[in-house]
Amino acid sequence: MITAYSKAVKRALLACSLTALGAHSQALELVANDQTRLDLTIEGVGGVFHSQENYATAGSKSEGSSSWQEGYLKYGLALEQQLGGGQLFGAVNALSSGTWDDGDAAGFSDGSERETDVEDAYLGWRSGDLFPALGENGLAFSAGRQAIKIGDGFLISGDALNFGNGIAGGDLNRGGAYYLAARQAFDKTAVLSLGGDSGWRGDAMWIESDNPAQAEAAMQVGNLEHVGDAGTFGLTYIKVDDVEEDFAFLYPQRDGEETWSLRYQGDAGVDNLFLSGEYAWQDQDQGDEDAWYLEAGWTFADAPWQPSVHYRYSRFSEGFDPLFYGNGRSLGTWFQGEVAANYAGPFNTNTKVHNIALGATPRENLSIGLLAYDFATLDQDAGVNLDAREFDLYAEWGVTANLAIIPLIGLYQPDASADDGGTQLGGDDDNLYTQLIVAFGF
Repeated sequence: MITAYSKAVKRALLACSLTALGAHSQALELVANDQTRLDLTIEGVGGVFHSQENYATAGSKSEGSSSWQEGYLKYGLALEQQLGGGQLFGAVNALSSGTWDDGDAAGFSDGSERETDVEDAYLGWRSGDLFPALGENGLAFSAGRQAIKIGDGFLISGDALNFGNGIAGGDLNRGGAYYLAARQAFDKTAVLSLGGDSGWRGDAMWIESDNPAQAEAAMQVGNLEHVGDAGTFGLTYIKVDDVEEDFAFLYPQRDGEETWSLRYQGDAGVDNLFLSGEYAWQDQDQGDEDAWYLEAGWTFADAPWQPSVHYRYSRFSEGFDPLFYGNGRSLGTWFQGEVAANYAGPFNTNTKVHNIALGATPRENLSIGLLAYDFATLDQDAGVNLDAREFDLYAEWGVTANLAIIPLIGLYQPDASADDGGTQLGGDDDNLYTQLIVAFGF
């Protein structure tokens, strides 16, 4: 389903964590009556990071370790206004972000990034009960600057790539908070949606990025879904109509590229079962590419701590364009591996990945998890070897209804150093990686 984010504490990184822990947006009501609701919303996320090893990914790091801090504060207004039988909705938010100290371990940021700018500015209308045949809010339209997610973020999960000054002479800089993905709104959007929360529904969209690291791509997107008790089936079409000429070298195949995907997610009518999968086929000028994954999970709901286990296999062909993927469902969804996905690579192309996820909930406001990955490079003919394993142990603690703390410790084990086709500088030793995220919102 298409989601336009307007509530606090719904970043790609933290969407699942904070929702599960109860840290929902509790905005300060400025106006609240039968016709109008106007809220002041504030969201803040900060992180402290340390990596024992650096990576040659951006070309600006040298051998050694990195310690850095990231943070952002998002603040603004959200409006809901009854209009006849329908409802106007919208939001205006500014966002201040920064990175300090050494910058990230891949060198995408150098610690000098600071920026304040408009993040969200959109207005929409939804139909309420005006068209019963379409379901509640079965007709909706929105336009402006907003974040958009399709499915669980396999292809589109906001415009979340936040490079800094450490790459391309700063020409790709978005103001810091690279890991936290502070900025996620697409610059220009127009979204028309038909259908309610069940049965057939669809979306037609125009999306334009102002992110130079994404070549400022403009896209047509169509999405058709059937939402039922056993799960959601989806069909998505994405065509890239244009890229900014100055940044086209970043994605030489992207202009005119077409992508089709089929997906499913649900429990197939079986309690405690989780099934998910997607196949994407891509038509590029130089040939066809594809990517796909299958995932199955089980929650032992009657056992103490309600433990769960998931296994996922994903494969991305050698020239697949991963587009605007992100963590739409949970930590590790499509940023696979804290070190691998953010610093070392691979970045959802030319790779296959085995992933096992274990989780448990010792308390209502506390969950713990372990993510294990095995990465294998498909094509090493060009001297690239990003084969590795990674293990990430984390906790999600909802301290209060408005505050969450997420500590994580990771172990990354590359097969090759930067001298032998990998990206880790100075050798292929194990890298012990730590981070602590604190998030609040109301």
